[in-house]
Amino acid sequence: MITPSELKNILPINNVIKDFVLKSRKIVKNIINGKDSRLLVICGPCSIHEIKSAIDYGTRLRLLSEKLNNKLYIIMRVYLEKSRTINGWKGLINDPYINQSFDIESGLFIARNLLLTLLKLKLPIATEILSINNYQYINDLISWGAIGARTVESQIHREVVSGIPMPVGFKNNTDGNIIKAINAVQASRLKHSFINIDQHGKITVINTNGNYNSHIILRGGKTPNYHNSSIHFCKQQMINFGLPTKLIVDCSHGNASNNYLNQLKVARSVITQINNNNRDIIGIMLESNINSGNQKLTLPKYLKYGVSITDPCINWNTTHKILFEIYKNLSFKNK
Repeated sequence: MITPSELKNILPINNVIKDFVLKSRKIVKNIINGKDSRLLVICGPCSIHEIKSAIDYGTRLRLLSEKLNNKLYIIMRVYLEKSRTINGWKGLINDPYINQSFDIESGLFIARNLLLTLLKLKLPIATEILSINNYQYINDLISWGAIGARTVESQIHREVVSGIPMPVGFKNNTDGNIIKAINAVQASRLKHSFINIDQHGKITVINTNGNYNSHIILRGGKTPNYHNSSIHFCKQQMINFGLPTKLIVDCSHGNASNNYLNQLKVARSVITQINNNNRDIIGIMLESNINSGNQKLTLPKYLKYGVSITDPCINWNTTHKILFEIYKNLSFKNK
């Protein structure tokens, strides 16, 4: 396998993109710490499987974000790996040609090249950190990361996050339990030492200083947890554990009762709570694509353009409507 440093030498980050990534990370940190009152919006496809439509979507999102930037800080959701409950397509890096060839090295090239293309559009990137080895190949290009509901209890993910120089959100478990996510935030804020690969592919001991910008993502479970009572309960638990009461609401998944069309209803509720002076909600997540719904996994030549092959998504027109409605109804502007 090619090493992370070798791939980065072939597909390098230039100073313009590097500065942009560092600036975007700082903006997100400022939102988390109350120094920037914009709403963080993590918006994009459930997963990326098609390069052309991903760039198409990113171009549209960038143009829209320019119009809404004084109230919303929009980051594109670019999920390159997918956690599976049992089995299934594991994402662009693992199986880039969607034919079970599992050409992971090609997947890493394709993924890094896509991220560089999107960053050239001046579009900050969010992704899920699933494989701690794959992350090493793209870690210089990401502005915000997530630990999913199925890996939130993983000790190694908590350790890795403790050494990541960017904000990372931990989702509550798929059953809705928030304590495991709170435990994860606590653990990621501590110093750790663990074995991992370095940029040259060598096994090494990593020593970290803790990540003070990790936070909770409420994604619902057996029942939604975006309502005021659920958010108040989560905040109280965070206070009990001595943590900052900052959180993001995922408008999809359990909060949408597994119906992607309910994302607008969730977003409206969140904005109402923010306007009622709940400033502990720092952001929302939306699963959105060019076209709505999802489609069965098949060979690429048979796939519809801009339609998810994992979770169903709202289409671009609905995304445009939601983001403009949020922008219009938010009762505060950036500091």
